[in-house]
Amino acid sequence: MSSVLVGLSTRLNPVISYVLASRLHWLLSPGLMLITVTGRKTGRRYTIPVGYHEMADAIVVLVSEAPRKQWWRNYRQAGPIEARVRGRTRRGRAQLLAADSEEFQQRADASFRRSRMIPWIFGVDFDPRTGLTDSQVRALAAHAAIVRITLDD
Repeated sequence: MSSVLVGLSTRLNPVISYVLASRLHWLLSPGLMLITVTGRKTGRRYTIPVGYHEMADAIVVLVSEAPRKQWWRNYRQAGPIEARVRGRTRRGRAQLLAADSEEFQQRADASFRRSRMIPWIFGVDFDPRTGLTDSQVRALAAHAAIVRITLDD
């Protein structure tokens, strides 16, 4: 994603967060949710909007421009997370997926199949007939992270 788009999305975060926390959440809820992360070193809590893909067993968050972002680093070891999904606040556990794992490739592939926009955001020339190639997964891993969230219920 271009630095212009990253800057724009960062400036829009307060507006997006407001909408997702309101009764109008349905406008953005199909693809965006709020997560509340507690910093593992600072203990500070912060809430940010993220794109997500809801799967049968988990919610998957693909983190674009991962080297520029910090929140996902709190989940190198599984840890607690709060998510506001479709207007409902839920608790769960989040875990960063190892970039060289089969699960990383499977979750990325499933997310890319969800929308034509997602491969574009991540700069991947994705063909849904063949799926992600090994070289595409390696390129993706260099600038993206994937966090798996398992909600309590």
